[in-house]
Amino acid sequence: MKNQISGALSNFFFEYETPRQVLVRNRRVGVVCRLIQLGVLVYIIGWVFIYEKGYQSTDTAVSSVFTKMKGVGYTNESGKERVWDVSDYVFPSQGDSSFVVMTNYILTEGQQMGKCPELEGRHSCESNADCEGGSFKRTGHGQMTGVCVNTTKTCEVLAWCPVEDDHTIPNPALLMSAENYTLFIKNSVTFPIFGVTRSNLVEGIDAGYISKCLYDPDTAPLCPIFRLGDIVSLSGFNFGKIAHEGGAIGIVVDWTCNFDLDLKYCIPQYNFHGLYGNPDETDQTRASMGYNFRYAKHYLENSIPKRTLLKVFGIRIDIIVQSMARKFDIIPTLTAIGSGVGIFGVATVVCDLVLLYLLPKREFYKNMKFKYTDTQVQHDSETLGLDKSINYTFEANARQVQGQSNDPDSEAGSIETEK
Repeated sequence: MKNQISGALSNFFFEYETPRQVLVRNRRVGVVCRLIQLGVLVYIIGWVFIYEKGYQSTDTAVSSVFTKMKGVGYTNESGKERVWDVSDYVFPSQGDSSFVVMTNYILTEGQQMGKCPELEGRHSCESNADCEGGSFKRTGHGQMTGVCVNTTKTCEVLAWCPVEDDHTIPNPALLMSAENYTLFIKNSVTFPIFGVTRSNLVEGIDAGYISKCLYDPDTAPLCPIFRLGDIVSLSGFNFGKIAHEGGAIGIVVDWTCNFDLDLKYCIPQYNFHGLYGNPDETDQTRASMGYNFRYAKHYLENSIPKRTLLKVFGIRIDIIVQSMARKFDIIPTLTAIGSGVGIFGVATVVCDLVLLYLLPKREFYKNMKFKYTDTQVQHDSETLGLDKSINYTFEANARQVQGQSNDPDSEAGSIETEK
């Protein structure tokens, strides 16, 4: 028993087993095998390593965005001149990555809390019975008092009076001068895995350059100052249409970096996308167009609370940062190579299927590939005391003869050549 255990351990540690291989000389199978291997090789080199950069590890950035608008607008409504600066037309004013630039508005001045009729054509009534006191209408301006105003044939409401009349939107937009406003974007990104921090104010972008540059995708692709009219046109919109009723535009700051190269090549790219607005005439059939919201400025006049209500139409700008950094790493490289080597086994599987199941001489290939044993023959040999090598020779010859008798196309030799 001790010798058997030691022999088994010795065989386990000091012997190497290799699979048996059969060399098949067949043109069709050989061509199929090489084509599959070539396809796998192209996939590994072309897709995994060149396109997908399988030899590199990846990281995404943690980013922050700061914005600042500049420009002055001018309006003249019924002889009332007014100048609009950045504190008037940007909402919110904190320099967020998402903000609205006002391009048009409906102004309702001098509102105070009281009772007044609803707009004509809205919540019409014939008698007080049509105006349920204490109730609200979803599209109304306040709480109904239960009185039907005969002069307007609308229900009286408790609200900020006079109520807003937003039936007519100024066209063209009142602040068409917004086309010349400028937007400054300051963006910083950090790739924590690689320990790299970058800003869109890259090498060569200093105070002197910023003071005179204006973004252009061809001549000044790294300038962080953008003209609002250019942003709209690059997004595929028409400024006159989007300024009328508002819309939304996305600015994508793309950081795609390869840290195997010099750090100076890690620079941002700006892309502009029209999210919704009035890009073409088909917008006229839509149920809800543009972008708007209401904003009120409260004040006291003779100790009476009053407000000025603005329905703001504007361009909503969302700045989105997307990033992907890569750098050589031995672990993904070995993983990609290992998976590629494993895929080479597909050629062997396909060729075996062709040899063993599709070709006319499949029985011949089965005899060459597999070694068959017969338990009964082995038992009889051991009973008669025959040598194992004699038993093996007997079995192999029997199987080979059997294969020849069953398949007229089979051959006794170990090499088959296709004519």
